Formats: sequence, structure tokens, C-alpha cells
Amino acid sequence: MAKQKTVYTCTECGGQEPKWQGQCPNCGQWNTLVETIAEPAAPNRYASLAQTTGLQKLADVEAAEVPRHPTSISEFDRVLGGGLVPGGVVLIGGDPGIGKSTLLLQTLCHVGKQRKAIYVSGEESAQQIAMRAKRLGLDASPIDLLAEIQLEKILATLQNHRPDIAVIDSIQTVYSEALQSAPGSVAQVRECSAQLTRVAKQLGITVILVGHVTKEGSLAGPRVLEHIVDTVLYFEGDPNSSFRLIRAFKNRFGAVNELGVFAMTEKGLREVSNPSALFLSHHTEEVPGSCITVTQEGTRPLLVEVQALVDEAHAPNPKRLCVGLEQNRLAMLLAVLHRHAGVACYDQDVFVNAVGGVRISEPAVDLAVLCSIVSSLKNKALNNKLIVFGEVGLAGEVRPVQRGQERLKEAAKLGFTHAIVPKANAPKQPIKGIEIFAVDRLEQALQKVRDI
Repeated sequence: MAKQKTVYTCTECGGQEPKWQGQCPNCGQWNTLVETIAEPAAPNRYASLAQTTGLQKLADVEAAEVPRHPTSISEFDRVLGGGLVPGGVVLIGGDPGIGKSTLLLQTLCHVGKQRKAIYVSGEESAQQIAMRAKRLGLDASPIDLLAEIQLEKILATLQNHRPDIAVIDSIQTVYSEALQSAPGSVAQVRECSAQLTRVAKQLGITVILVGHVTKEGSLAGPRVLEHIVDTVLYFEGDPNSSFRLIRAFKNRFGAVNELGVFAMTEKGLREVSNPSALFLSHHTEEVPGSCITVTQEGTRPLLVEVQALVDEAHAPNPKRLCVGLEQNRLAMLLAVLHRHAGVACYDQDVFVNAVGGVRISEPAVDLAVLCSIVSSLKNKALNNKLIVFGEVGLAGEVRPVQRGQERLKEAAKLGFTHAIVPKANAPKQPIKGIEIFAVDRLEQALQKVRDI
């Protein structure tokens, strides 16, 4: 028997090299080349993709609205951009046991009452899925189930039955007979996802792929997998908490960075109607070091409590620790606080935390972080009906943020009565129930905090 030829494939871009190298010459990433079996050439594999349509003017193409099919789960629809799109391919990833299969089973049970749905399982047997549906109290009678991992049989089933929606759980377990490598390898994941995408576009089937994640938290397999699909969703959540967040990182049919919030219960994932309540501590009395801000997740404003603890340092190098926020930005904000407000923390340990496990990446939280730090340092509590948001520049100016009006309306709806905002975000018309203080300098904001 002839010895199988091996090549080294990049896990990021999928490029192949005959010898191992520390750096991929195609994408420039380090330590991404892994040994795989060289696959035989198959020149006609994508022959059906070729279309003989000629050139046409962009102005002659009809820009029709993309039809959507709601899933009856409003938080899932929000992240998807309004619902499932015929011919769209969705990739959803997350840690093991976080609830990916549970959410998709619940979705199919709702969608299957009006549309034809197929659940393809490569990880669980039919009996295990039936037991899960029974445990969750779901009516799984309209769902067709296929326990299969061979790509050719899955494609034949989709072509014969023509479902409206198909779930592949998971893409790392599917393999093609045209390739010799094991399921989950770079070549298999790339080939199987490309073939499933082709069938989805040709037949107008909505395909949802479940993807595994690596220990670093990124989707396993080649990076090209995320480029092939139309939508990429990530499940997030603390294993010690019952709450789950699903976030859109890519969406060709909707907004990115949309956030859906769920609570894991005995009957599956339940939607959370007021997600701001998850990220507020609801102290019985005012406490130093706590400040409420409004962050924007896609089109949804969320109220988040930022907590700070400033304590005397007992080591030569004071600690700077952030949970849910960017640590490098904290060091920059402390320098701005010292230079422009005269508040020094060079001999203090500073700890900052975003309540509820949420991750905040936008700079609109800057002003709230500084207010909470000053509150903890001075041991003076802020008004518990006060919200603060705004970006702080290196010159000490307070810059405006996006969707300021929506943030203020959300705070007023939840009963907050005072707000410190950038001057450019001050509304032209007063908002009922909330008094707004507009500032353009950090010193002004800290003075207003003391006066309220």
C-alpha cells in the first residue's frame, strides 16, 4: 500500500505548504500550520456552482426586500435581524453545554408548525434528542430527524425532501467521502461547509450550522468558515450563572453586535424581557464605588452597573484589574484623571468590574468608570438614580456617543431621574422624568456628581 502524502494546512486561512513553517506565508499567522493528509484533486467538485449568466448593470437589478421567517423567539429574531432568511447560512458557536442544541431544538419546534424542518444530528442519537425534547416539554412531532455524519447522505436528504430549514449539529462531525482526512480537520470543515452553503443557496434552504469552539473561545476550524456563511453568532455566559447571551458578530441581513438575552431553566432557554435588570445590583442603600451607565448593544440600550474599588497599595507596583472592561483603557483613564482633575491613584490599587458578566468594549463607559473610581477613592456614594455616559479624551474633554437619545429614554423608562451626558448628546426637547446635565470637560462632570 502506497504511503499517504501529507501536507501542512493553515488553520486560519486554509493555505497548504509541503513543509512545516513557523509562520504561514499566505496569511502571516504564527504556529497555525498543522499536518494533514493531501487530498486527491477533484476538478469537477464545484461544477454546479458555475453559472453562465452574463454581465448586467447594477441599476437593472431589482433591490427587493429579503423575506424573513420569524422563529417565534423574539430574542433570537432580534439577533438574526428579524428572522430566518431563505437560502441563508447561520453559524452558531459557543462553549460545550451552554445551550446551542437546546435553543435550536426549541426553534425548530416553533418553526416546524408552519414550515418543514429537518434536524441533522452528528453528536447525539435519535433517542437522546427525543429525551431532551420530552424533558423540555416540546412538541417535536413536526420535526424530521436524521442521525447522520456523512455529507453525501445529508445532501441527498436535503435535495429529496426540500425542507425550509435544516440544522446541522455539528459541522465538525460531518465528513465527506471525497476526502481522506478525519472529521473536524481543516479540509473536511471547509469542504462540508462549502457544499452545504451551495445547496442552501440553490434550493433556498435556511441552514444553521453548529460550530465547536477552541480553548481560546474562537470557532474551531479554518477562519474561512466564518467568511463562507452569512451570519455568525456566539453564545456567551458564565458557567456559574443561569443567564446566556447570544451575540451577532457578522450578519449580511441585519445589524452586527446585536444581543439576545436568555435564562436557562428546567424547560430550556427562556427569553429575558428586561435585560437591564441583569446588570444592576439593586442595592438597598447607596454604596461608594458604584455608578450606572448605559451601553449600546446593536440597537438595544442596556443599563449596566460599573463598580470600582480603590484601596491603598501594599506592593511597589499598584494593581490595575478590569473585569468586563479593557484594562489598557483603564490605565489611560487614570492618567487623564490625574492630569486634568487632580485626582491621583498612583499609590492605590484600582479594581473595576462590570456587573453581571457583560463585556463592554465601547468608549461610552469612560465617564462612568472615572466617576465610580472617584466615588470609591473619596468613599462617597453617588445618587442611585443617576446615570452617566460619555467618552473621555486624553485632553480631558467629554466626547459624544452614538444614540444618546435612546440611552436617555431607556434610563427614564427604568426610573432614573438624573443624567450626566456629553454636551453634544443633550436633547433639544426635555425628556419627561429625567433631569439632564450636559458637560464638555471631565472636571465639570466630577463637580456635577458631587452636587447631585
